[in-house]
Amino acid sequence: MIKVGIIDYGVGNLGSVQNAFNFIRTHNVDSVNDFEVHIESSPDNLKDYDKLLLPGVGAFGNAMEHLQRTGLDEAVIEFAQSGKYLLGICLGMQLLFEKSFEFGEHSGLKLVEGEVVEFSKIAPLKVPHIGWNSCIFTHNAAHSPLFVGINDKSFFYFVHSFHIKAKEELILAYCEYGYPFGAIVSKDNLFGIQAHPEKSHEVGLKLLTNFIKMK
Repeated sequence: MIKVGIIDYGVGNLGSVQNAFNFIRTHNVDSVNDFEVHIESSPDNLKDYDKLLLPGVGAFGNAMEHLQRTGLDEAVIEFAQSGKYLLGICLGMQLLFEKSFEFGEHSGLKLVEGEVVEFSKIAPLKVPHIGWNSCIFTHNAAHSPLFVGINDKSFFYFVHSFHIKAKEELILAYCEYGYPFGAIVSKDNLFGIQAHPEKSHEVGLKLLTNFIKMK
């Protein structure tokens, strides 16, 4: 039985993520039902999970403050260094990076090289970027287990005002909103998606299912 943990650090829409996994299990999506999902807030318990999700909504600095105050920051770093799979969603993806310039400059978990920046002026497009948009795969995506059964230019649901800047080799997919930005990334056992797979219907459920199936 695979044990999946959703990290609760006081900043995130945990219910919808948990509901997505419950749907995958109860509906036996892709014949996957041999896993259990728990919302976890204790840093001491993270090591007991096979896979972790780091969700998040809101401001980067506030989120890092919550992680540091609870000791979850060090526990997440230790888990990542163990080689087990971790998936960051939206703000959770951004926290994996070195720093963010959202309302000042804030250090991140520094697990992935790069930074988080504000959208440039993209009139008449509005910020935040909200709604469905396609993800354009890079050549790195062809070998990623996260994309099994997912087509290039599939649509995901986004809600964000800042985006990541990273090296090409870390980016699995770009999204275009005024200009291309990194939308899905990976580094070794770490993955991140700017969009919300739990709100992205069938394609989002497929991505989460692929995450569960990774070995």
